[in-house]
Amino acid sequence: MTGAVLNKMILYFGTDTARIQHAMKVYCFARALWEEEALAEEFSDSDERKETLLMAAILHDIGIHEAERKYNSSAGKFQEIEGPSIAERILRECAADSRQITRICYLIGHHHTYNLIDDLDFQILVEADLLVNLEEDHLDRAAILSVREKYMKTAGSKRFLDSYLLPPD
Repeated sequence: MTGAVLNKMILYFGTDTARIQHAMKVYCFARALWEEEALAEEFSDSDERKETLLMAAILHDIGIHEAERKYNSSAGKFQEIEGPSIAERILRECAADSRQITRICYLIGHHHTYNLIDDLDFQILVEADLLVNLEEDHLDRAAILSVREKYMKTAGSKRFLDSYLLPPD
């Protein structure tokens, strides 16, 4: 089902290659972070939880075009408002089950609201998005260190950030 969601996301964004590439990078980081955490924790339900996380990663910014159209802004709060209904439609077209749809829409509807992180899937989605945003936004070392300290909780996200955004001076 993840492949079907990927295909729908690509078609939805159309010629907006920057948004497609952003979603693909977040998806890849989320996958890598989940694999590491799942191995460390030995989750019994890891396949379903992983699939839910990965579909949320693919669709996390799906509301951005609608936010730009309605609010003339791509700000996270507007993505959170507009994304869940679009994601729900896509997920229903891909025959996702209702429990997954509910969780994915929750994650999309809160992925910029860091004080509401309630489980590992949410934490990994936030970290994957931050890893990509920090690189794409070309933030300086001090800003990257601040984000690392405040928001990065998994060992994998810290290691990835350190290796590709904070190499030794």
